[in-house]
Amino acid sequence: MRNQDVARIFYKIADMLEIKGDNPFRIRAYRRAAQNIENLAEDITKVINQGRKIPGIGQDLMQKVKEILQTGTLQMYEELKTEISPGLLDLLAIPGVGPRTAQIIYEHYGVKDLDTLERLCLEHKIQQLPGIKAKTEKNILKGIQLIKKGRERRPLGLILPLAEEIIAILKKKCPVDRIDIAGSVRRCRETVKDIDILICSSSPGQVMDVFTTLPMVGDVIARGKTKSSIRTQDGLQVDLRVVEKDCYGAALCYFTGSKAHNIRMRELALKKGLKINEYGIFKGNKRIGGKEEEEVFKAMDLPYIPPELREDRGEIEAAMEGKLPQLVTMEEIKGDLHVHSKYSDGAGTIAAIAEKAKKIGLEWVAICDHSRSLKVAGGLSIEDLKRKRQEIDAFNRTHADIKLLCGTEVDILNDGSLDYPDEVLKLMDFVVAAIHTGFKQSEATLTNRIIKAMENPYVHSIAHPTGRIIGEREAYPLNLDEIFVKASATGTCLEINAYYKRLDLNDTLSQAAKKHGIKFTIGTDAHILDQMEFLRLGVFVARRGWLEKGDVINTMSYQEIMAFLCKRKTIK
Repeated sequence: MRNQDVARIFYKIADMLEIKGDNPFRIRAYRRAAQNIENLAEDITKVINQGRKIPGIGQDLMQKVKEILQTGTLQMYEELKTEISPGLLDLLAIPGVGPRTAQIIYEHYGVKDLDTLERLCLEHKIQQLPGIKAKTEKNILKGIQLIKKGRERRPLGLILPLAEEIIAILKKKCPVDRIDIAGSVRRCRETVKDIDILICSSSPGQVMDVFTTLPMVGDVIARGKTKSSIRTQDGLQVDLRVVEKDCYGAALCYFTGSKAHNIRMRELALKKGLKINEYGIFKGNKRIGGKEEEEVFKAMDLPYIPPELREDRGEIEAAMEGKLPQLVTMEEIKGDLHVHSKYSDGAGTIAAIAEKAKKIGLEWVAICDHSRSLKVAGGLSIEDLKRKRQEIDAFNRTHADIKLLCGTEVDILNDGSLDYPDEVLKLMDFVVAAIHTGFKQSEATLTNRIIKAMENPYVHSIAHPTGRIIGEREAYPLNLDEIFVKASATGTCLEINAYYKRLDLNDTLSQAAKKHGIKFTIGTDAHILDQMEFLRLGVFVARRGWLEKGDVINTMSYQEIMAFLCKRKTIK
């Protein structure tokens, strides 16, 4: 049973307890446990078998995890399901629908599916119910669309590890000459619909035997000699193709896509009297290349275009003009600029965070805990913040191989002021300012809050600038043109939040911001140590946003980043 399956049961338990009006701390404990399990970098079975602890999971919840792994379910979960209507659970899953609203809708209309609820909203029947306004009905419609979109496409951060696991099993159990992930996963899109895998093997039959009996298989959609499709136990389609080595590069280009990029490439080929497809590069009926991807681009008189750029967003024109960016790489990243510790709502100590950073090859990490007004997240008092400053200073004096930056994720309050006074902020190495409340304010108000924060001399970056959560919450309204202009004028960086549900700024907004000369920070927003491995997702966003090494300050050494941050404070 995979991490997501265990997490899903805990999420549903939390929803059912919320409907029953249970203790909010108990509800929060189940949701927190679900999040931590979902974000584990390793299979939970391995973690349990090795007797290791999972952050946020005490002895009682650990026994429940073991019961789920042993039986496939949980007695408590099954008992709760008999008490709560499935229709109510579906309603509660909609962003913005709380237990009271869900109960009213269910009691009046007996809604059992999203389509019925959507129809009732479109007929304006929901706003006729007691205590429900037209605005609530409108928000429910938006929430339904988010859920439907989320069912069609899933976050890359959840699907990429699965794709890599399948690749690892095939490599171990089959004779493999070449194997690659293709499709939107290879292009690193923030959400993906399915997984495409390409393989070159001397034993296609054996490959299909292994592929169609993978441990995550729910059912086999189709099986052939060179192509098979499976559906995982949670409904994700995975397609596998076996191709000949002489056309492997052409096939990899073709099945990586995107469709729009491929169409442009075929048009260029026709102008040169050539034809390209998944079988190779052809002049007339003669195949003249296709073993390597580079051959396809060379035949078009183009340099190699990285997969992340293949979206027909100007990459072909840039390649023709010799203006393709030298995209930032994971190897160039020296640090993580947004990690939470036990001082607020993180699970790791200062020392544990440093050790994890060192283990994944970083030179430094910024520990940015929540500020005092965000009490639900354990926001730090000024006294605790100074205590953290002292602990980090002491750590840095005794460690040469990994360095820590003392930071804060300071709240931008509703009037645009910051949650700490300047005399406190100036004690920090790094300040990232964020909006966590007032999401329903007007575009002008929200924009002005961020602009005011950027005018503060001690704010280095704006965290998760648009506030969106993939599949759960849309971005709040902002005038991003004004924000980009102000960020450029003040030298304020913008964050690419690497947490898999955020990825905010996204790729297209990062590309737009780059045109203003803005610098970027990448932060995992990690609350447990394993989440620090999401750093690569932020790099993927940066690459899709055409960002280069010089655009991302995470590529600086410890000495360079400290000098940059100090300079930022003095230029205001």
